[in-house]
Amino acid sequence: MNPSVPEPSPPPENEPSPVRENRSLQFVAALPPAPSDAPVSVPARNNGFMTQHEVQVQHAQPSVGSIAAHRPHTVSAVVSDLEPDLDADLDAYEETDGVGPQLPPNRFLDRERSWLAFNERVLELAEDPDTPLLERANFLAIFASNLDEFFMVRVAGLKRRIATGVATRSASGLQPREVLEMIWARSRELMARHAACYQEDVAPQLAEEGIHLVRWNELTEKEQARLFTLFRNQIFPVLTPLAVDPAHPFPYISGLSLNLAVDLRNPISGHRHFARVKVPPLLSRFLEASPGRYVPLEDVISAPAHLEELFPGMEVLETHMFRVTRNEDLEVEEDDAENLLQALEKELMRRRFGPPVRLEVEESIDPYVLNLLRRELKVSEAEVYPLPGPLDLTGLFGISRLDRPELKYPKFVAGTHRDLAEVESASAPDIFAALREHDVLLHHPYDSFSTSVQAFLEQAATDPDVLAIKQTLYRTSGDSPIVDALIDAAESGKQVLVLVEIKARFDEQANIKWARKLEEAGCHVVYGLVGLKTHCKLSLVVRQEGETLARYSHVGTGNYHPKTARLYEDIGLLTADAQVGADLSDLFNRLSGYSRRETYRRLLVAPKSLRDGLIARINKEAQHHRAGRPAYVRIKVNSMVDEAIIDALYRASQAGVPVDVWVRGICAVRPGVPDMSENIRVRSVLGRFLEHSRIFAFGNGGEPEVWFGSADMMHRNLDRRIEALVRVKDPAHRASLNRLLETGMSDKTSSWHLGPDGEWTRHAADGDGQRLRNVQEMLIDARRRRRGKATP
Repeated sequence: MNPSVPEPSPPPENEPSPVRENRSLQFVAALPPAPSDAPVSVPARNNGFMTQHEVQVQHAQPSVGSIAAHRPHTVSAVVSDLEPDLDADLDAYEETDGVGPQLPPNRFLDRERSWLAFNERVLELAEDPDTPLLERANFLAIFASNLDEFFMVRVAGLKRRIATGVATRSASGLQPREVLEMIWARSRELMARHAACYQEDVAPQLAEEGIHLVRWNELTEKEQARLFTLFRNQIFPVLTPLAVDPAHPFPYISGLSLNLAVDLRNPISGHRHFARVKVPPLLSRFLEASPGRYVPLEDVISAPAHLEELFPGMEVLETHMFRVTRNEDLEVEEDDAENLLQALEKELMRRRFGPPVRLEVEESIDPYVLNLLRRELKVSEAEVYPLPGPLDLTGLFGISRLDRPELKYPKFVAGTHRDLAEVESASAPDIFAALREHDVLLHHPYDSFSTSVQAFLEQAATDPDVLAIKQTLYRTSGDSPIVDALIDAAESGKQVLVLVEIKARFDEQANIKWARKLEEAGCHVVYGLVGLKTHCKLSLVVRQEGETLARYSHVGTGNYHPKTARLYEDIGLLTADAQVGADLSDLFNRLSGYSRRETYRRLLVAPKSLRDGLIARINKEAQHHRAGRPAYVRIKVNSMVDEAIIDALYRASQAGVPVDVWVRGICAVRPGVPDMSENIRVRSVLGRFLEHSRIFAFGNGGEPEVWFGSADMMHRNLDRRIEALVRVKDPAHRASLNRLLETGMSDKTSSWHLGPDGEWTRHAADGDGQRLRNVQEMLIDARRRRRGKATP
């Protein structure tokens, strides 16, 4: 989803900060102490992990490819790199030991209802008077955009499965038709709340602040005259009225477009006619009639004098706005596609003609016009959503960007991570030198993306000793400095491999464009494995250092997208670790060539080892707990749906293991059920940043183990995508991530709590009615405190 559109108002451009702290995440000072966070010395185990006593050897590194021809080199590695067996001591834990009561059949919450509950939490932020006013407008737009995507993908897919007879009962026990009817009823309630929040609360308060969102009949004559001139000069030339009669069939209505239904009468014949006018999507949705006064574009088009320009000589009886949502999910049969790029481009053309799944109309619409629309569009009565105007409140994104900082979240500028900015200097830091000293654990947007990950790739592109760069791209921006750096590297003679996931939903067209641009620059561009999306976030740099080759790596939870890196909360690891470099070499070889490798040294990779690796670790926590050793499971993800993972969590709870799940969106876990999940807590945090990181922490008998990476706990991620989690080695980094998880789950911070009935309850105040702060505010304030700018 878009993606589930991020939270409001991007922070300003990043700039360096003189922040200095110990080698843990920069937010540690802001978080409460955690008993388990003391650095732990982990004994070496014979499972492929490197120890300080292992002897280094030299071996050829075939993954570098043709670069070996022009520079002699060897690769520094350790014996344990050669044939690792990461899970050698976990094989016995992959299957349940049968201890504990049987799990009941109704143990899963419905995923579609859970998604609607997530969007309700977004709506609650818009309804919250403590949210800054323009941010409330932004959350209204986010809610609308999220719901659009939900209908385009989830509802459309459900309808398609019902129509083809392949739909089955959901894991929650509901029949497909029951799910669809629940969606219709629940989404109708939420859309009514959404419209009321705008009409009765946000719009009046904006007016009090001098931002008036008005309708045409509320404008002064002078304002109408000014807009009439604008209409004739800039709007009228791009409008195309389409008649509907025996000679003109009902026109195709594109998905998510705003449309004007015009009821006309011929004054001579007396015959009634219908016409459709599409509101141009490339024009600003709200037009400024005068300073501080904005009117919807569709109101300008439908003004009586303007319709006379469109339909001269005809009598306009009524006008009504409507909007159609269509099935816009893609279906590409890769096994039959000779060229995936060409097949996808054809499917993008077919997407425009997907069947309708929702019809939004103004509640004042004439029954005759509504029946005509229903008949021609072939939508049922249940799929019609009458709403007060204006329709399509995604237009509020434009209003939320107005330059009124006092009505937004306080300004926050990310700083350079302290390990990459040891001293203030006019010259850029040597990132490779920093990584030779120690790993760098990044937390965006609190740590600047541009001075860390982006700088890492830009330095690699210009460094004459860098021989090769290998990179995955799932989503990136239209003016991406990442793409520019890769192009510069290729043009300077470096070997550049870029794995572009051209099937990234709703970014397909942009990714096709950048794939072609990269190919033209001389990059080796591949599109991943047939039947699998490549969703992992990986970057590998191979550098000549004396007589050896060194590998520098980045593994992250977020896309290589500089703009969303200011809005999305993500974790990343920059490292010169030999095991991670070897793992990434092996994984890139699998993605670009032919390889059946399924196990790695410090990675868990889907679809082969990730689910089983996590389940084995969850099961092992139950054994630790029974033996009286420290045990816990802490998980932070966007979505928690996979039944096998959830069942493992239930069994761990039955064994007495405390389980914490921090989820942003969908969650099928039913917490707090006696004899099943009484030891499971589920929390959700929403705010100015979109919580996007995926972290997995285990008590591991007193030797904490922490992983993070790209994978959510969903079937598509674990079975149909290439995903990667990396194991965190540095004890200070493990402690910082554990502290983050504990703070997000704490009753002393603001969040939503999930109950066993599937209902979410917001906890935003303490017992005395004092407002609780969420973890995002705490992390921001920690940065400001270090700069002497803490909020009161």
